[in-house]
Amino acid sequence: MNRSRPTIAEEVAGVPDQPGVYLWKGADGEVLYVGKAKSLRKRMRQYVLGQDDREKVPLMMAQVTSFDYVVTENEVESLILEKNLIRQFRPAFNVDYRDDKSYPFIAVTTADPYPAIKFTREKHRAGTRYFGPYTDARAARETVDVVRRIYPICSAQCVEWKRVNARDGAPSGKACFDYNVGKGPGPCVGAVTQERYAENVAKVLAFLQGHHRGVAEELESRMRAASAELDYERAARFRNRLDAVRRIEQRQTVVSSRPLEIDVLGFFREETIAGVHVFVVREGRVLIGNEFVLDKGLDVTMVELVEGFLLRYYDEAGHVPREIVLPELPGSAEVVEEWLSGLRGTKVRLVVPVRGEKRRLLEMAERNARHTLMRHKVRTRYDEERLNIALLELENALALPASPLRIECFDISTLHGRHSVGSMVVFTNGRPDPAAYRRFRVRMEEGESNDVAMMAEVLRRRFSAERDGDERFAASRPALVIVDGGKPQLSAAKTALAEAGVADVPLAALAKREEELWLPGWDEPVALPTGSASLYLVKRVRDEAHRFAITYHRELRAKAMTASVLDDIPGVGPKRKKLLMRAFGSVRRLREADVDAIAAVPGVPRDVAEEIAAVLRQAIGDDC
Repeated sequence: MNRSRPTIAEEVAGVPDQPGVYLWKGADGEVLYVGKAKSLRKRMRQYVLGQDDREKVPLMMAQVTSFDYVVTENEVESLILEKNLIRQFRPAFNVDYRDDKSYPFIAVTTADPYPAIKFTREKHRAGTRYFGPYTDARAARETVDVVRRIYPICSAQCVEWKRVNARDGAPSGKACFDYNVGKGPGPCVGAVTQERYAENVAKVLAFLQGHHRGVAEELESRMRAASAELDYERAARFRNRLDAVRRIEQRQTVVSSRPLEIDVLGFFREETIAGVHVFVVREGRVLIGNEFVLDKGLDVTMVELVEGFLLRYYDEAGHVPREIVLPELPGSAEVVEEWLSGLRGTKVRLVVPVRGEKRRLLEMAERNARHTLMRHKVRTRYDEERLNIALLELENALALPASPLRIECFDISTLHGRHSVGSMVVFTNGRPDPAAYRRFRVRMEEGESNDVAMMAEVLRRRFSAERDGDERFAASRPALVIVDGGKPQLSAAKTALAEAGVADVPLAALAKREEELWLPGWDEPVALPTGSASLYLVKRVRDEAHRFAITYHRELRAKAMTASVLDDIPGVGPKRKKLLMRAFGSVRRLREADVDAIAAVPGVPRDVAEEIAAVLRQAIGDDC
């Protein structure tokens, strides 16, 4: 008897109720997503039963044909395994760095008899301390140079240093170039003992960790002592080192009077990418600001974005601070804290500030994250590529005769049929074209009006005006018309275009709830892929039409309220109304004013001011 292969749901039922990592796979065996769970079975069932409300999940599960899982001893082990598997497989639905370039580090070869410092992009090796990552390679190289000026330490590129370490610390007998120019400590000629050299290395490590307090005072004290001993050459060396320290301090922004040791992570998301800016704060100063671009933006939750970045960044970072400031905690905050504490050796806290100096630092990091993303987009021409892709995707998905280089979108804004307006926004080559925007005040009687009928009226007026040669409308015909709504709006729009003699114009209706496009004559709606450039474009067009309609609607309501409220107040005629509007600018500000302020307007008696204030207070109550 032949038995069919069990379904994914049936297979998930056999997954153990233990912590571990799961891998969803596609038809070709490629890993689509890697996740961790306290209970593998419960977490994986949420996917197959549709209980995970993230937008990407339905799209991903439609591609899943199999899965793997690995059971771990605890959640921290699953966190580490998840991180390693994401790095290995680079799944399409996981958060990752936008590019795969290696970031530079400053390294100190602590396992050598005479440790040296270097700028490197190498993978971390045992017996070497790494500081970074730095996203500004020039800043990392300058730091290496400044550190060597302050504390004499060998360069890992020095040939004689390599010979000394090959001889287990014994002098090579030949002075290196750095020693001859006073920049190297001279282990090559036995000019420094390993003990004395180790003291310098300890100071270098502390300095690279951001512990700068006392360095300037120590160098200044040594400079004065050398000067007092008339050893002016040695005093000059200390002076040069002191100048180097002060130049570093001048470049560092003081953000706190307290000796804060924190990292502040700011995020800014847009479409399928996100910018991250990391402020490294030590002793109350911002040492460096590192910037990254992630491969996911609005497609994933902020919780996922934060956790994905934390795992990748601190797996490579040379130092973990006592506290990390975030816009939102990761989903398994306690597990992440435990993992970070293991890296540091002492307790690490994840903090989401709501006020105070840490909140201000987070807001500053978020502003810098936005600039990080903007610079990336300009540098890579991201917007141009996305718009070209979006237009081509729309052409294919909607079976258009050509790319929709001119898109017109229409929306209706009304409140119980009053002050009803229609908006028309235009996107040319995928970008807003505000000069071509138009707005319509609906002419239908209030008792007869409804969204569908109003949409038909606006479309008839727009295309009849073009046919009649109205110069307010562009001569070029749209390549695509989008109306906000579902099948009823689509049907009304189709009739209106036929009546206006432009039935051949491509038409679609965008339903808000499911973000689906309905087309004339199509039985099923078109669902653009989640996260696609085309979906972002049509949503942006729709949102812009909605914003433009709402703005005009509010303007009409404000004017109507001004007329109805002020015109009914005894003693307020056209002249006084004009004076009041000139003095306060709007009815809202007039409402907020007290009697004395109203009476201070020239030409407004106090008894009239009292009446105005009383009527407007009553109007507020009616609105509520």
